[in-house]
Amino acid sequence: MALNIVLETIPLQADSDGVVHVAGTRVTLETVIAAFSEGATAEEIVQQYPSLNLADIYEV
Repeated sequence: MALNIVLETIPLQADSDGVVHVAGTRVTLETVIAAFSEGATAEEIVQQYPSLNLADIYEV
């Protein structure tokens, strides 16, 4: 029996200044990490930043 491994792309992209954003948004990775560090859940982060998708937050 073969094991199939599916790699999913983490939805991040860097701008010309090297700042990493959640792909397709202006929300920085630093912002998402800070929210998690402050105790926010993925659902709360999506409520605060509606341009984000819940699935993207879980992947980050």
